[in-house]
Amino acid sequence: MLRAVTVFCGSSPGRDPRHRAAAREFGEELARRRIVLVYGGGRVGLMGELADAVFAGGGRVIGVIPAFLRTQELLHPRIAEPDLFVTETLFRRKELLIEHGDAYVALPGGLGTLDELLEVVTLAQLRRHDKPCGALNVRGFFDPLLDHLRRAVDAGFLDPEHAALLRVRDDPRALLDELDEATR
Repeated sequence: MLRAVTVFCGSSPGRDPRHRAAAREFGEELARRRIVLVYGGGRVGLMGELADAVFAGGGRVIGVIPAFLRTQELLHPRIAEPDLFVTETLFRRKELLIEHGDAYVALPGGLGTLDELLEVVTLAQLRRHDKPCGALNVRGFFDPLLDHLRRAVDAGFLDPEHAALLRVRDDPRALLDELDEATR
């Protein structure tokens, strides 16, 4: 059963307001389903939109942030003390994000988001966890990544079954339904 979802997403809002709207919609759906949000602890960008939506829906938020990013400007002020984890390193942050989620989802973001998403998919490929991995493909944001995965399969660098470890949907409800089904 899907109890907590770790979400990787941008600390920037991006240029397209539909990315912010998708983050809010995903957060609202998490709160509606009473699924705990586990994320990077930020109050800015898509991270802030996502957390604000979960809080507004009465949901629970677990934040994991490295000490060097814990400033008044970056840390979300509504995260309850027992749900806040401050780490010394980014590596420890990723370990806790991975540990606390029953599934992993990427929303649009930059290098950190891509790093975190590919790490959890690679760990699934290596059978270091059996938790489902997904991406919310807002306006085709992840299409270039999917093209790359297809090229890697065609070139013999990636097995099709490993490429399929990344579940990609453009609708938050459909993605959460699929992830929930995969955890049963």
